[in-house]
Amino acid sequence: MIGLLQKLERGIDAILQPVVVLGMLALIGVITLQIISRVFFNAVPWTEEIARFLLIWITFLGAALAFQRGRHIAVTFVVDTLPLGIKKVARILACLIIIGFMLSLVIIGYEYMQVQSFQKSPSLRWSMYYVYAIMPISAALMLFYALIDLLELVTNRVPAPTAEPPI
Repeated sequence: MIGLLQKLERGIDAILQPVVVLGMLALIGVITLQIISRVFFNAVPWTEEIARFLLIWITFLGAALAFQRGRHIAVTFVVDTLPLGIKKVARILACLIIIGFMLSLVIIGYEYMQVQSFQKSPSLRWSMYYVYAIMPISAALMLFYALIDLLELVTNRVPAPTAEPPI
């Protein structure tokens, strides 16, 4: 069971990473277009809006990737000094807190997304539903990753090594 979840986690990572990279490339392209159009022509009005939306999505998806890879800031000097059994309990407790927070973020994000669905973006007239949808999506991804971490801790299964180079 846990092996299947770990494979699913790696599959989501394999999809999410290129999406974030493509989002960054699109953001660079849109900002470049915005600068060129402002300097040499009339400003293209939708570029600022697209850039803002891309930045929001990239930020939330990047946060989910960072969470999956354990790259968020963590102060662990106290936990590192604890005996092995207590250290494991502390990590399980941390996972449970994260799961609770992400679950509440999924619910609140979904409700907020529904409330904002009637609002339209100024330039493109897109429903803000699509912009705010990233909040519950990324929280659900992090919730899934935290559940896998919890299962690995409880079952004493070490996560499968990734072929990712250190940054």
